[in-house]
Amino acid sequence: MEMTLSKYHSFGNDYLIYDCRKNEYELKPEDIRNICSRRFGAGGDGILAGPVPMFGKTGVKIYNPDGSEAAISGNGLCIFAKYLKDAGYVVKKEVVIQTRSRAVTVHYHNEAATEITISMGRLYCGQTDGEGREKSEFIPVEYQGRTYQGMCVWMGNLHCIIPMEEISKETVCRIGKQLEKDGRFPDGVNTQIIKVRDKNNLDTEVYERGAGYTLASGSSCCAAAGVASLLNLTDPCVYVHMPGGTLTVRVDQEMNAEMTGKADYIGEIRLSYEFLEKYHIG
Repeated sequence: MEMTLSKYHSFGNDYLIYDCRKNEYELKPEDIRNICSRRFGAGGDGILAGPVPMFGKTGVKIYNPDGSEAAISGNGLCIFAKYLKDAGYVVKKEVVIQTRSRAVTVHYHNEAATEITISMGRLYCGQTDGEGREKSEFIPVEYQGRTYQGMCVWMGNLHCIIPMEEISKETVCRIGKQLEKDGRFPDGVNTQIIKVRDKNNLDTEVYERGAGYTLASGSSCCAAAGVASLLNLTDPCVYVHMPGGTLTVRVDQEMNAEMTGKADYIGEIRLSYEFLEKYHIG
């Protein structure tokens, strides 16, 4: 037995595509961990398993490198949308893709699907007041003897966004690991620290639940842009700068987020019989 996966990246966020129409075997969490291993496997920030039927739509299962299933991934959706085009599964300019938590609408800017706009859906920021308006839900986050105010946002997965004067990989990793074990987030949380350059530019560093530090995250950028706009730190349309690249995010008055990004094809990876046998895959 051999197994072939397609590898793509979006701003340095790399995923392996496991085509469920070409493979009948259902990957187990330990399979995913071994395949995604950077040193002993194919290496990846996760696996996208699809297309699969989901609620009558074209669906994708998104797996973190630790084997857990993610509810949604903006960059993962960019990659999977490009794969659908590359594989000939989609010929139209738009497609609806279903994830575990919500359906998103994908618009292709070109036939090569190198630039893609995704309507990611609504961001839910806290609770509502008596008149139905949303109230910001802030939580205190302690770091190096100082208390920062983080804001929680749900958009198919949970994010905690923390505005800071200076941000770095080291800082987000320390805070992210701290929040991973925080009892306020029993199901985990994605952590973003943000720094506002000006009304149209935002810097962010991301630590993802189940994946750790990442160079880029589409859903995190949408959450960060939504919070920054809600707090009047930026305009509704903003360039979100990540270590891996820059996403354009638009947030409307109802807090619906739309992101424009890209995906690049890397190549095919064939897992050998020896590898599959060693880790009892298939």
